[in-house]
Amino acid sequence: MQYTLMQKNHPVMELEISEDGTRIKSAGKIYDNLRIPVGIRMDAMLCPDMNHWWHRRSIPESRIGIEQALRILNMKIPQELLTKCLGLSLTDQYWVKPAEMTWENVNFFDNEFSEDIGNILFGNKPDSESFDMMSPDSTVDGWLRKKWNIIDGKRCLIKGGTNFFQEPFNEVIASRIAGRLGISHTEYRLAYEGKYHAPVSICEDFITRDTDLITAREISRILPVKTNDKELCKNKSVI
Repeated sequence: MQYTLMQKNHPVMELEISEDGTRIKSAGKIYDNLRIPVGIRMDAMLCPDMNHWWHRRSIPESRIGIEQALRILNMKIPQELLTKCLGLSLTDQYWVKPAEMTWENVNFFDNEFSEDIGNILFGNKPDSESFDMMSPDSTVDGWLRKKWNIIDGKRCLIKGGTNFFQEPFNEVIASRIAGRLGISHTEYRLAYEGKYHAPVSICEDFITRDTDLITAREISRILPVKTNDKELCKNKSVI
């Protein structure tokens, strides 16, 4: 299927994406080099890099509980969810446009979104077999259970923990320590989720409709590593 990669209402490039939405088959006409996502090389690696970017945009296959969620959704891999939500996220302004529509009408920063995918990711099987897949939960990285909710008009990320549920407590404690030390940080609070009242952390989205989250990993893909910097080379896998 043919899509246009967009940043808000700005066309970036033409893309051909497989019918199941899991793979970018080809990258076509480029409209704006300056708006291509960070980490994409403008050479023979353009299409492979775009596939890497597209794959990392989805829920990772290492996500806790993803196998059960995919069975409920009748899908094989999480990348199948990407085109269902037009690739929209709450961490940047990129999306794939299949037809005439505008950023203002579809983006998750200004518009409401479905909680169906998030609830399924948290192990809550919905009553209906008809799911609304227009959700930013399909484009959240990380291996812990996560979902977005709109709480008091604000986009908030709800994040679970592992079997001992230590992670939500750690994030709340770390944010309080940062506050005491006067360090700029994202505020976390503790809550309880689901029928088992499992502890989760909640934080407001620190990305706005005018900012992007660009990770060090993405930057490291295009910056050369100094071969004489042993410490940098040793820690490259950690970036």
